Amino acid sequence: MNTPDAARRAQQQDRYFEHGADIGVIGRGPTVDAAFEAAAEATFAIQADLAQVHRIIIVPVQFEEGDLELALVRWLNSLLSAARCEGAILAKFWLRHEGTGWTGGASGEPWSNAHERGTEVKGATLTALSVRRVGSLWEARCVVDV
Repeated sequence: MNTPDAARRAQQQDRYFEHGADIGVIGRGPTVDAAFEAAAEATFAIQADLAQVHRIIIVPVQFEEGDLELALVRWLNSLLSAARCEGAILAKFWLRHEGTGWTGGASGEPWSNAHERGTEVKGATLTALSVRRVGSLWEARCVVDV
């Protein structure tokens, strides 16, 4: 029987679709900072083979954030933004935090035809966002939009 509720549910099903525009990244390390560095490496490894990237340019990153999870998103988005502005691929990452202050950076090189391009990462999202201790390691994870 075709009730108004059934018709409404059928209409709603037509409003959504599946898409593969997201990838989850995970960084692990003995400290929060090391886990964030590993998450940055995982993020940029989606875009290129980082072993082939020379450390020619340095991009500094500095921000204030008291929430660890939001700090992860801020860190990754700051790096992605800096890489876009510089026209670069970043491959080596470092980060230290004290209280709410975060200071770090990355090194890499300008994009060239020598780089095999992977999938462009547009930004880190709040989806599946987590920064927590797992056993003896810290784990930082989120979904990045590609």
